[in-house]
Amino acid sequence: MANFRTPGPVCASRAPPFDSGTLVRWWSPSPGPMCLASSPAPTPRQWHNYSRAGGFIAATLTMSPEAVSLLKAIETLRLKPYDDQTGKEISAWVEGATVGYGHLIGSSDWDTYKNGITESEADALFREDATPYETTVGAAITATVQQYEFDAMVILAFNIGRKGFRDSSVVKLVNDPKAKTSYPTLESAWKSWNKSQGKVNNGVVNRRAAEWRIYTTAVYAHW
Repeated sequence: MANFRTPGPVCASRAPPFDSGTLVRWWSPSPGPMCLASSPAPTPRQWHNYSRAGGFIAATLTMSPEAVSLLKAIETLRLKPYDDQTGKEISAWVEGATVGYGHLIGSSDWDTYKNGITESEADALFREDATPYETTVGAAITATVQQYEFDAMVILAFNIGRKGFRDSSVVKLVNDPKAKTSYPTLESAWKSWNKSQGKVNNGVVNRRAAEWRIYTTAVYAHW
């Protein structure tokens, strides 16, 4: 059996050595590494498309990564305090002082934020700010919903306020499509939130359209 040898190590394996009684042998010379092609990395799950028949209880959901990314893009990152009405940086507190991803600065918090924040601090503030809106939507919506529908409603609530969302015809019609409201459809109720400071605002109109697109088609896109 001089022309036989035991095989060398198999690539990426930790096979135990053959015992003295094995009959397995390889022709000389020994084979080279036996590398099998690695499996392709799995495609990251698109959580917003995760749905099931009958939907989910809204109170069990949180925003998908896609919703978080879109909402951050909508709010935009600002590391220095600015006036949310003019968009200009400020050096003293004003009503509407804002920093990070749309975080409103209270007058008592001005000293904390007046010199600006880091991106990681902005992320932490965003998470703190977003959680109450997720909770509000989860508590207000009694109908079961899909992930993308929940995402759209959180993004809406983030803009119109928690009370505005709770008291809205949107909530009434999501919970009961036959509910009597001032609007003939859920879409018209949703898109009625189209004003800023009492006037129809194109940016707000576009935002409502983007939210409605998410709610109805699960397409997350900035305008």
